[in-house]
Amino acid sequence: MELQELLKNDNKVYVEVNTNHKADGTIYPRSFVWEDGHLYKIDKVIDVRRAASTKAGGVGLRYTVRIQNKDVFMFLEETGGVDRWFMERK
Repeated sequence: MELQELLKNDNKVYVEVNTNHKADGTIYPRSFVWEDGHLYKIDKVIDVRRAASTKAGGVGLRYTVRIQNKDVFMFLEETGGVDRWFMERK
């Protein structure tokens, strides 16, 4: 089995995220594109804290966001100087 196969995680979905960057350096996600191409608007950012994803692995900033009256986690993963957004697949 190749290394890429071993590192694959079916619970982690990397997503394209539109963000607002504040003058104080904080980043707030405004919308994201799911793997099927659907664009979801984020209604509210509820909480931001450093945390790990227990379902998908990875660590970084965990954003609790409200989308269509449902609270979900988004993660800004910081790995080797590259920041990527991911979400946990249900």
